Amino acid sequence: MNDHSYIEATPTVLKTKRPDTRNEVRREALRLFAERGYAAVSMRDIGEAVGVRQGAIYNHFASKQDLLADLMTGHMETLIEALDEALDGLDGPVARLAAFVRFHVGYHIDKPDDVFIAYMELRSLEPDHRQRVHALRNRYEAVLRDILADGVGQGAFRVPDIAVQTRAIIAMMTGVTVWYREGGRLGRRQTIESYVQMTMQSVGINGPAGGDR
Repeated sequence: MNDHSYIEATPTVLKTKRPDTRNEVRREALRLFAERGYAAVSMRDIGEAVGVRQGAIYNHFASKQDLLADLMTGHMETLIEALDEALDGLDGPVARLAAFVRFHVGYHIDKPDDVFIAYMELRSLEPDHRQRVHALRNRYEAVLRDILADGVGQGAFRVPDIAVQTRAIIAMMTGVTVWYREGGRLGRRQTIESYVQMTMQSVGINGPAGGDR
């Protein structure tokens, strides 16, 4: 009788798997759409940038249109969630307006590609997707509109038309992505505080805003 005093080793099969292909696709698509424009980028281009076959992208997104819609709705949903956190616990329209401006300008400085796509490629969305993005934008704008309405109601702000003022302030702040460059004459904090001051002056408040940080 032979005594086999050894244990036969079982080969270990190592499976290599990309850690998060979906997020890689989103990141590279965002970069390519911002650089070249949505219409000029193909799914093959995105696949090559990620390092996967074009077909692998369809495991995560049904089409290039669905990918664009995901980027744009994701941007707005993240924006709204982050805004809620920035305003949490703040009382009074002056403090809330200052916090809104600091959040909006800072976020847009940090995520210029997301902002560029959200505005420039809205025209590329199919009607159903466009309607959803518009609904999210309205939710975001409603926060600022309510702050302005509270300020007017309390006599803190002088605003002739709240709806117009809301859109004017958002357009002014979003414009930071056009000219701001890291390492430029104004740093991030200086830029943000300049926008706070301009916004406060636009609603009839002169001097430092509350909650400066």
